[in-house]
Amino acid sequence: MRLDRLLTMTMILINRKKVKAQELAELFDVSIRTIYRDVETLSLAGVPVMSQQGVNGGISLIDGYRVDKQVFTKEELASLSIAIKSALTSYKDAHAEAVLEKLTGVADEKVKQSIDHLFIDLSPWGHNVILKEQITLLKKAIEEEYCVSFTYSTGYGQTSNRLIEPHTLVQKGKVWFVYGYCLLRESFRLFKISRMKNLKREMTSLERKEVNLSSLPWNEDWFQPQNLVDLTLSFDPKIATLVEETFGTDNVNIENLSVHISLPEDEWLYGFLLSFGHRIKILKPTHIREIVQERAREIVELYKDYES
Repeated sequence: MRLDRLLTMTMILINRKKVKAQELAELFDVSIRTIYRDVETLSLAGVPVMSQQGVNGGISLIDGYRVDKQVFTKEELASLSIAIKSALTSYKDAHAEAVLEKLTGVADEKVKQSIDHLFIDLSPWGHNVILKEQITLLKKAIEEEYCVSFTYSTGYGQTSNRLIEPHTLVQKGKVWFVYGYCLLRESFRLFKISRMKNLKREMTSLERKEVNLSSLPWNEDWFQPQNLVDLTLSFDPKIATLVEETFGTDNVNIENLSVHISLPEDEWLYGFLLSFGHRIKILKPTHIREIVQERAREIVELYKDYES
């Protein structure tokens, strides 16, 4: 851990030129005395680091000090930096921030400009602070191999208290999930983080189970053949662009703006179809059309009391 801190400190000094000891102590969660001991270690190792006292003082490297930048190509440095910056929009990670410092520390001005050419913001609209805190807590529990507990609500409003062994954080589309072994159900489950309440890290340690993430196990149940329904949909030409964005141009018949697609049938599907309002016609199958019609009637009934 100390070696990693020393390397990170060196990269920070290369990138920023001068840093307060207090700032480094807070970054690494150590005392100021420890930071000064690290400065002595770096100096003994041949790194030209110096410390200045006073208001404008701080820790710095002598001018002209450089490190070998040939570990990554310029394009690789830019790609790694973009990926880390994007990930940090969703959760806090001191290690990732330290890696970003290292990368930018060995990057020249051209690479730093390239990093600003692309930015992927994975955080939800409205800056959901609670979600970011939950993701950060879950990530730490996964890394340190501890269980977490929470109250979970299903899409049908049913709640239950869960204790799980978290294994993997998953972002699918715009939604964050945690994939873990549920001790209540005694099987791996996928939990939507936004449905978790009273999330806490427990002191119960876990033994990580073998999971083949390359097969995307969270897709297996949802896309089982028995859960799929073949849909034939027709849309109002006024929302042609939205339809192409949603289903992909390969799945859209441009001539009559119809779509043939297979999707899992559940509450999500009914809400998804209703989201197109009066711009959609469900041609097949009949039972899906009837369910959506009934939901639409329920919506009308809900607002009858507000009619003037």
